Amino acid sequence: AAQAGRAGSLAPGVSARWATRCLTSRTTRSVRVSVAASSVASIRTAHHHRTVWPNCTEVSLEAPAPACHSCGDTEECMDRTTDGWISGFTGMVIFSGSLPATRVAVTDFDPVFLTGMRATIAGVLALALIGLLRVDRPRAGDLLPLALVSAGVVIGFPLLTALALQHINAAHSVVFIGLLPLATATFGVLRAGERPRPVFWLFSGLGSALVAGFALSQGGRASLVGDGLLIAAVLACGLGYAEGAKLARRLGGWQVICWALALSLPVMAVLAALTWPPSFAGVTATAWIGLGYVSLFSMLIGFVFWYRGLALGGIGAVGQLQLLQPFFGLALAATLLGEPVSGT
Repeated sequence: AAQAGRAGSLAPGVSARWATRCLTSRTTRSVRVSVAASSVASIRTAHHHRTVWPNCTEVSLEAPAPACHSCGDTEECMDRTTDGWISGFTGMVIFSGSLPATRVAVTDFDPVFLTGMRATIAGVLALALIGLLRVDRPRAGDLLPLALVSAGVVIGFPLLTALALQHINAAHSVVFIGLLPLATATFGVLRAGERPRPVFWLFSGLGSALVAGFALSQGGRASLVGDGLLIAAVLACGLGYAEGAKLARRLGGWQVICWALALSLPVMAVLAALTWPPSFAGVTATAWIGLGYVSLFSMLIGFVFWYRGLALGGIGAVGQLQLLQPFFGLALAATLLGEPVSGT
């Protein structure tokens, strides 16, 4: 009876004892019961529900062994998690160049035009991939999550960061990238049902504070408007990351970003057309390179790896890789833009 009480509850008339099994499943701990020949009993635990009929004299009800929730195989689960961390790291490195590239591009392009144009270029490429590979259309229930992805990472984050980088430099902007892991993990709880342990939040908050503190110590031109825009950008990005990762578990990483780009393409194409500059004569080569990078890598290729990583390795866990992004971003800002970054 003590064993039964720990693992589940038995209906009246069912006695618990260890015996040979009549019904079994995967290992670790078990509840085995004998049933009177004339009774019908119901056994419930957190993992199973079994009805015991009169002809079955004994039943074994066992809780599943801890393994991968999706595949049921621990070794395969470890392989998937490793793959997730590798994909996530690749995506993070690609995203590290987004703010420096945006900073270069907004010197010659209007921020609103830059946002519309980068999404339009990426959207056309995404539609080409969808048509070439004959990807199945998303379900009707996927449209709202895809719209949230579009609002967060196709429109919100690019537009808000482009506007912010008119007021601050790229080195200062990476202060706020250190807050992205917390934002991503928070939306992972709210939108994807993840439940990190309290110790996760402790170390995640500590890591974000340390990274933001380091980036802040590097100096850079601060601005109340620019900082406010970047905080809004971080929240939008965290939502888009979590929502996209949840969809990527079923649709796949590259399919999610392609459909999100395709969904927003009509709006972003109109936005680009309305803000089209009268002339491109004064646009420098570096600004064109910046536009090309944020269109191809930041809006498409980076998300293919990033959403795959979040889906396989966990939103909260793999999202902590963003703590490394400010260091890569500072290195790029110093190397490519010549912005001052100290070694302490």
